[in-house]
Amino acid sequence: MLVGHFAVAFAAKQAEPKLSLGTLVVAALLADVVAFALMFAGLEGFHVVARDATSFNASVVADLRYSHSLAIDVLLATLFAAAHFALRRDRRGAALICAAVLSHWPLDVISHPPDMALVPGTTRHVGLGLWSSIPATLIVEGVPWAIAVIVFVRATRARSTVDLAAFWIVVGFLTLAWYVNVKGSSVPPAPRAMAVSSSIFFGLAIAWAYWMDRVRAPITPQAPAAAWP
Repeated sequence: MLVGHFAVAFAAKQAEPKLSLGTLVVAALLADVVAFALMFAGLEGFHVVARDATSFNASVVADLRYSHSLAIDVLLATLFAAAHFALRRDRRGAALICAAVLSHWPLDVISHPPDMALVPGTTRHVGLGLWSSIPATLIVEGVPWAIAVIVFVRATRARSTVDLAAFWIVVGFLTLAWYVNVKGSSVPPAPRAMAVSSSIFFGLAIAWAYWMDRVRAPITPQAPAAAWP
């Protein structure tokens, strides 16, 4: 998934507006961030199984034994939530951060083929293979993403035209990148090259989320929606 993880971050932001959207995006994407680091180190990767597959995701089999195992996801969630609580003394925020990190595993189980481990080193893997159906992927992941964006837009307003444009341009770009990833049939680059390019892409998306958190003000009865949607 891609925009499905962003939808989780947006939903958590609505549940607790005091939390930074950037921090929640980091939480929702943390397993992927770890995966890119491990790919670059040569500890995880993938291999191409079908160069003429109907989608980018269907063309590869991934080895994500550490970053995308349930046990590691629980560990990452615990550490991230504990760090937030140690810094902020915010139990609710820590709980939502923990939930955002934990959400990555079940969402990927839905979309991945059976390559999601319960514990690193075990031979049993799970995955429902949503990616095998492009229409189902577009509905199951796209609808929550659209709802999350609409709810966020209705609850906040941009402080300037530039901020408004920056929000919609990146939302559009994320949606397009996700759609191309779902429908495209191009062979992915080598794992290390993909790790570098994906890390840059995710880093920019996280920076954007932190920026949007600063330039979109919550809509309250004292500050009603005005010029910006």
